[in-house]
Amino acid sequence: MRSKQKALFLADLARAKNADDLVILDMKKISNVTDFSIIMTASSSTRAQAISNNIEKGLLEIKDKPLSVEGYREAGWILIDAYDVVAHVFTGGLRDFYNLESLWSDAPRIKVCKKKRKKKRITSGKISKRK
Repeated sequence: MRSKQKALFLADLARAKNADDLVILDMKKISNVTDFSIIMTASSSTRAQAISNNIEKGLLEIKDKPLSVEGYREAGWILIDAYDVVAHVFTGGLRDFYNLESLWSDAPRIKVCKKKRKKKRITSGKISKRK
């Protein structure tokens, strides 16, 4: 799996567990550490851990074990190092505090398609899903 495909795959795994404000940065021209960085926010430490678990599980399914996972227990900033892609899961105000997007403002952003949420409508006491 190519680095960009892997970054998009990890982004999908994170969004499946409700990661917010997800950004993918192409780091190839500005970093010799990784090709892509994914930055996201979780609404709680429990959600951050669920996102991290889902990313790790997805990597294992494609036989690509992460090099390391840091910050899982505290869950304020979980860093998942998958060699050519690094995922950063932030909670609370830590994302604003560290401001990685500003630090790496020269990195091009990869567009991530947002999934449409199905709206629910109430009809005669029943809830149905609207496409």
